[in-house]
Amino acid sequence: MSNSYCEALNIKVPRLERVRDHPEATTFSLLVVALLERGGPMTLVEVAERFEQAGAGSVDAVLKALQRCRPARPPVWRDGDRYGLDPHNDELDLRVFMLGLRPPRFPPPKPAPVIPLPKPDQRLTVAELDEAWREAPLYSWSRQRLVLAVLDVHDEPTTPAQVIAFVSARARHHGLTADPAKFKRPGSAVEVRSDGRWAIAPGTDGLAAARAAVRDRLAMVRRWASYRYDPAQVAQRERILEQERTAHAGELARLRRVIVHGFPAESPAMIVLLDVGRRRLDTVGREELDAVKQRLDRYDVIAAIDVRTFLRAIDYVPGQRRLADLSPPQKTKQINKRGRILKITTDLLIQGSCGISRPLGAPDRMRSYLRDGDGGRLRRRLEADVKSLYALYQYGRLHGSLRLRWGFLDERLPAPWVHRDEPTLYVLKKQALELGLPLEVVTGSAPGWADPRSRARRCRAGKDDNGWLIYLVDEDGLVIDDADIQLARIATVVH
Repeated sequence: MSNSYCEALNIKVPRLERVRDHPEATTFSLLVVALLERGGPMTLVEVAERFEQAGAGSVDAVLKALQRCRPARPPVWRDGDRYGLDPHNDELDLRVFMLGLRPPRFPPPKPAPVIPLPKPDQRLTVAELDEAWREAPLYSWSRQRLVLAVLDVHDEPTTPAQVIAFVSARARHHGLTADPAKFKRPGSAVEVRSDGRWAIAPGTDGLAAARAAVRDRLAMVRRWASYRYDPAQVAQRERILEQERTAHAGELARLRRVIVHGFPAESPAMIVLLDVGRRRLDTVGREELDAVKQRLDRYDVIAAIDVRTFLRAIDYVPGQRRLADLSPPQKTKQINKRGRILKITTDLLIQGSCGISRPLGAPDRMRSYLRDGDGGRLRRRLEADVKSLYALYQYGRLHGSLRLRWGFLDERLPAPWVHRDEPTLYVLKKQALELGLPLEVVTGSAPGWADPRSRARRCRAGKDDNGWLIYLVDEDGLVIDDADIQLARIATVVH
């Protein structure tokens, strides 16, 4: 029997019994495994029954755990009482890897050969301290232990300046100073000679402890090193991954995308299709439903509010197409300590992200248009709605997130339809900075439909003093808030 989920991920069909004891096997992860095993949607009751068969708990206990784990979150989707997997969601591949259902992209590093440590009675060497202390934070080491280790290497009295210089050349941080006061106490393992030089006190036990501490750290450093990749391999693999990300981003950019919207949602009497690439609108009535299905067949990505419910309402089977749900990725938010809850709607996200005051038509008024046979007004309202949805969709693609603004709130929510390989505003800023080219941006409210770049202005990218933050400055020297940017592209011609 064909398993579309596993075929899309190029993995073998897993068995829940083999995964239930995995360290990463949370309730939600096991839900993902059950759906992978089935190869199609399931109800929570069916999932709970499968858990019981696998010995993961009783149906009642598992069902309660499933309901508490927020099951309808990426990469899982919900359609009515059925739950399925989005094979195109990058979160799914990560969970599959963490559960051991696919091997790592690159083989792990080969263990380094074990180098035996010297015997405790052997003196420390410069090579040992070079390896053990290389860029190590030594604040937790006592002054006495540091000095004893250096004196053991030199095997002769040494000036404080030479000892401090020796330690500083190997460790980034240490608390060693030239103050000899602490070495003048009775029983000190370091004695201060009359000429100011430091030496190992005769018959001290502190030297053995200093040698043991250095060699314990040396063993730890070597053990850590055995788990590290060779720097040349790391650089090569980063190049490979970057090439793959770039290639995948190109594939995603070529996908044919459509936003579909209709009213009423449960049985649309009029439907608007917006071709994202060509920015073209097509509005049809219920009698042309078959033509709508044929047009949807041309696209690789279908976006809509509650997209799966809408497609079921028009009796369209999307198959393996990517579906972008324009409903809020988060339904509510607690906004104060008293427990006041804000209901998050698509209207609210469009207003906060795109600055459109009336993004979607009021359902009651649209029903009155439909009841009165006023197809012209209904058509204009639906076309305005789908343009608002287009603005939200494009804002999410540019930022990878949506802006939730309400009162004092100004927060970001993830845009579920954006893949991590797709270039966002940060990537554009980074490219503009590297190429030394300006960016053309449109800020404020959503761009006009007829001429989206009529309000475009040029800006340049810069870095802060720490070198982490990339900011944009317009031609007047004012810093542009990234969240206000609606459109952005690199300007290839500098005027």
